[in-house]
Amino acid sequence: MPQKTYSYVVVGGGLAGAWAIDGIRQRDANGSILLVGSEPDRPYDRPPLSKQLWTGGKRVDEVFVHPAEFYAQHGVQMELRTEVVGLDLAGHTIRDGKGGVFRYEKLLLATGGTPRKLTIPGGDLEGLTYYRTLADFRNLRSSATAGKSALVVGGGYIGSEMAAALCVNNVTVTMIFPGRWLVSRVFPQPLGAAITDHYRAKGVRIVTEDVPVSIERKGGGYLTRTRGGQQISTDLVVVGVGISPNIQLAQAAGLNTGNGIVVNEFLQTSDPDVYAAGDVAFFPEQVLGPRRIEHWDNAVSQGKHAGRNMAGANEPFTDMPFFFSDLFEFGYEAVGEVDSRLQTFADWQEPNKTGVVYYLSDRRVRGAMMCNVWGKVDAARELIRKGQPASPEELRGAIR
Repeated sequence: MPQKTYSYVVVGGGLAGAWAIDGIRQRDANGSILLVGSEPDRPYDRPPLSKQLWTGGKRVDEVFVHPAEFYAQHGVQMELRTEVVGLDLAGHTIRDGKGGVFRYEKLLLATGGTPRKLTIPGGDLEGLTYYRTLADFRNLRSSATAGKSALVVGGGYIGSEMAAALCVNNVTVTMIFPGRWLVSRVFPQPLGAAITDHYRAKGVRIVTEDVPVSIERKGGGYLTRTRGGQQISTDLVVVGVGISPNIQLAQAAGLNTGNGIVVNEFLQTSDPDVYAAGDVAFFPEQVLGPRRIEHWDNAVSQGKHAGRNMAGANEPFTDMPFFFSDLFEFGYEAVGEVDSRLQTFADWQEPNKTGVVYYLSDRRVRGAMMCNVWGKVDAARELIRKGQPASPEELRGAIR
């Protein structure tokens, strides 16, 4: 028998789950809320884990979404260190790994993602860091001291940010990734090559077009062998090769899934009493088509929106989330479809440092990356939503 019935149950103690509480409370001040999270920490922002916590821009106590007392003040029952292992749609119940059963009226699945593991010999060695959580930061920060060496596997968002973070803390960094330049799925070749050269100038050793094939313990560190025949000895190994959305709970319950949990414009799943938001939600973006987004702004806006809709708002989700990154002195904000396979046009004020990169299909802007140009996300959104054909001459100076 269920232990208790809640008006709202939020499965996932991350960013989307935290902001869902705000959305619920905007419309319902009294409905009971249960938040279930697998981590030991209350909800926190993930971007500082690979940015400000390493540069001194933030302290650990500044990364939490809400103060500790917020949850009690807003009538939220929190169950941390708790995995939800079952979902019964017909019975409107969830079951946790401790044997607890809880009934919901409305449910949010904000289950996030799990770091992809290296499927090579030694990929599961103790001490390898598959970087994702605040616990990962605490562990790595204590061991990544000046003078140590680290291999960063992966040249995407997390790999590039972590390589910079470790480097500025006087760790000797080697990177390895299969692309020809950093963040190759997003950066067009000229920009990617320039950023890669900048990393090398900072002292980061970069091994491109190569991947690890085995990792073994050697002395107090690790020996990584690569497909290209290299042997790389380091004190630490940090892996950032993407995440897989946590859809297992939804799949087992019979919800519609694919590249994430499929939701409609109201962020409802195939069961109208169950919603999904954040990294795990595959949603019908109005302009660019169905997509799943693994970024901070998406988790915040979708979490809050799902919470409002669970509480009766019944409003379509129309946001176009943006994302951002900081790579040494190079920072950017981007919105829309920023895929290096699209046609690109770069409107540089200073080549490969300051300006706007436009991503186009059939001469229509699908995405924009503002490089060291700030406060222009809304202008970029407007350009993408217009969907009008534009020549490079017409785009020059369109966002400044």
